[in-house]
Amino acid sequence: MPRNLARTLRFPTLRTALWLCLATALITATPLVRAQFAGPPPTTTVHDPAALRPPAGAHVAIVEFEDMECPDCANANPLLREAAAKYDIPWVRHDFPLPFHPWSFQAAVNARWFDTKSKKTGDDYRDQVFASQRSIETLDGLRQFTENYARSHNIALPFAIDPQGKFSAEVKADYALGQRIGIEHTPTIWITTANSKGAPFVEVVDRTKLYQLIDQAMADTRSAPVKTTAHK
Repeated sequence: MPRNLARTLRFPTLRTALWLCLATALITATPLVRAQFAGPPPTTTVHDPAALRPPAGAHVAIVEFEDMECPDCANANPLLREAAAKYDIPWVRHDFPLPFHPWSFQAAVNARWFDTKSKKTGDDYRDQVFASQRSIETLDGLRQFTENYARSHNIALPFAIDPQGKFSAEVKADYALGQRIGIEHTPTIWITTANSKGAPFVEVVDRTKLYQLIDQAMADTRSAPVKTTAHK
């Protein structure tokens, strides 16, 4: 062994010691939330199922927690859009921006600002961000993309999109909801039902079975009445 290397290993400098500590931490650390998996993700252990239900008046719905910078969310996006349109069922999209994605939180805030113009405008923005995800690398790139989107829709984009923090609070509330449910990865997708003969919600772990799961949910709720609030 070279003398200098042996000396370094016996008597590491402060810089060397710090690098060794950092390397050990990176190797042994397990992230609490993951963007995607090499294979199908494990089934989510649901701690609070309160949000896993269709909107009022619907028998079946798709409920998704998404991160707009997550590559697998971009892969899932067109499939979920097509399924919601094919079955004419609601697609409930919750924000779950992962902390290690530098622009995902701001993208979610932007989408909520566009929602105030119309829900379609906000959802189209989300869809176009996913479609253009690879070309958006920084917050400045996201701002340029957002300005172009607003211009193409004849919308005046303000310099400060969320000066009062209203939309940021809504995104944080969605993230907190996901944490209460037990979200560990994005996208996390469920087929939810109301007054079903079967399971009230089923996670879509294998997306090749998405239509099969929706078919089953539709069959399980076909004769089920939808509860509505009586008006006095």
